[in-house]
Amino acid sequence: MLANQAAHCARAPSIPSCAAEGLDSRIPMLEEPTQGPVDGGGESGSTASAGQNGRSPYKPRISDEDDNMSAEAAAAVICESMESMEREPQEGNVEYKYQLIAPCESRLQHLITQMKWRLQEGQGEALYEIGVSDDGTCRGLSEDDLAASLETLNKMSKALGATATVIRRIQGKEGFIAEVLVRQACSDGDFIDVRIAVVGNVDSGKSTLVGVLTSGKLDNGRGLARSKVFRHRHEIESGRTSSISQQIMGLDAGGKLVHVANGLRELEWSEIVAASSKVFTFIDLAGHERYIKTTVSGMTGCVPDYTMVVVGSNMGVLRMTKEHLGVALALKYPLIFAVTKVDMCPENILKQTLDELTKILKSTGVNKMPVVVKHEGDAVLAAKSMAGDARVAPIFLLSSVTGQSLDLLRLFLNLIPPRKALDSNPDAPAEFHIDDTFYVAGVGAVVAGTMLRGSLTLRNSVLLGPDGHGHFTPVQLKSMMNKRMPVSRVTPGQTATFALKKLRKNQLRKGMILADAALQPKACMRFVAEVLVLHHPTTIGPNYQPVVHCLTVRQASKIVGMEDREVLRTGDRARVTFEFMYRPEYLVLATRLIFREGRTKGIGKVVGLHYTDGSYAELPKDEAALPAGSSASSSSSSCAAAT
Repeated sequence: MLANQAAHCARAPSIPSCAAEGLDSRIPMLEEPTQGPVDGGGESGSTASAGQNGRSPYKPRISDEDDNMSAEAAAAVICESMESMEREPQEGNVEYKYQLIAPCESRLQHLITQMKWRLQEGQGEALYEIGVSDDGTCRGLSEDDLAASLETLNKMSKALGATATVIRRIQGKEGFIAEVLVRQACSDGDFIDVRIAVVGNVDSGKSTLVGVLTSGKLDNGRGLARSKVFRHRHEIESGRTSSISQQIMGLDAGGKLVHVANGLRELEWSEIVAASSKVFTFIDLAGHERYIKTTVSGMTGCVPDYTMVVVGSNMGVLRMTKEHLGVALALKYPLIFAVTKVDMCPENILKQTLDELTKILKSTGVNKMPVVVKHEGDAVLAAKSMAGDARVAPIFLLSSVTGQSLDLLRLFLNLIPPRKALDSNPDAPAEFHIDDTFYVAGVGAVVAGTMLRGSLTLRNSVLLGPDGHGHFTPVQLKSMMNKRMPVSRVTPGQTATFALKKLRKNQLRKGMILADAALQPKACMRFVAEVLVLHHPTTIGPNYQPVVHCLTVRQASKIVGMEDREVLRTGDRARVTFEFMYRPEYLVLATRLIFREGRTKGIGKVVGLHYTDGSYAELPKDEAALPAGSSASSSSSSCAAAT
């Protein structure tokens, strides 16, 4: 199969130059960010260092005499051919192989074992660069040698129950290089799950984009696509999201979209999951300021792998877009940008929007590398770079009506890996955080949420809590589902729903957890956090009462103590003691939190817990400090700009 793909690629024309031109000539492909704000005009200035040699892990090397070349020339070098990459990473899911021609049996077994390890590193996915030496030299192979190497790679994949697909071919020094995606086939509901939170200003096209991606059908310009995403009647009437809506998109082992059966009907979730090897869960969040608490709860409680920031090309980067961007940066989520409605936007307005977005991303503190994706090569390079460098911020210029660049976005999503769970050990004590509750007729009480660590089966004895008094109650699991499909086990990082026996709906609430009895969970009424005030118009003192968001917990809290300070102002850091106003909650040490009140925003990190039984737990001093990294500074600048 791979040999046929290679032969087909050999007949294809060479990849055209993707030198940045027109609207995005000021955003060079995979350029290092400048230090300090950018005025958006002229050529880019000096670059910031990234690692020991100042390069992104997958950025192709350019000779020293070309260091000052223009952005257009650099982009042409990257896309037309490739002479070298960085050295092969020892960890991760990327593997370099110069050639794989007729290996002996012992060598083949060694290669299969190596592929198995790379698949484990990529949680079911691996990317092979055929024709590249371990030192990163892009030598290339002849067509016959490349076909033989791909045939061996296909044999290795089949031995592990995986599928190998040629993503693209590029020209090396001596021949062709093939980039191959190896993906583990789905078995017993064990698929790759990637969660993406979709945020942005109201009317920027978030729900429409989600509807187009998940259904595989273009929008008619009058709300057809978004009507499949909305959950409530008033949302359909107003055209605005007010709740948290989740939709899925499935890809098979070869990267093809799974969405319709025989072109006649849309598949159910369970059918999509059964036919998919990789499933994307799009968490569509509200963009209106009135629903900011719902949006923040979705970003903290749903624990997304990535955040897609949607910007209307004809609207620019508005205040709520900056608010959502600040929250995503504070929570350290990798960012993807979708500039929508480019089919109806004048060229000069689109140019202004890109300049404004680029200025924010390159500013001091944010320190992102904007990458405008215009060709398949850009999408592949951006996906590989995001796996090793969270500073890369790809920008897609999209239209949900004409379909412009939607194929590039799907290719990019096909290649990005899921983030690793907080604790990927399935044998650890289970901890399931509840973000929604239901009562289903004939079934009973149902809870939905995310498995943060450990795993659960129907045989596990679990505790539910905390209740209003901070107690945990033993409960029995009746059934469990993942993406509306019955499963026998839920593993770390997966979202799931559990039906519970003999419970009433009023005994459940968001923010509770299901925990293994071995975890011995305890609730707390007070907790200590290292906080940074992002924005406040005056001062914060004792008895100030913000709303605290920490994972699925959302409750008003009161400041009862501040270490070595009497008041806090914008930009101040301090160790603060909070007390929940209504009931105890379950918190986890080292978890990041967000507190808000009106337009006041702050971020923090849980460093100490006062349990209801009188005990106290805290982080070691070297782990307790809130890092003075880019997320904090960028969030502060974003919120300040918004107000």
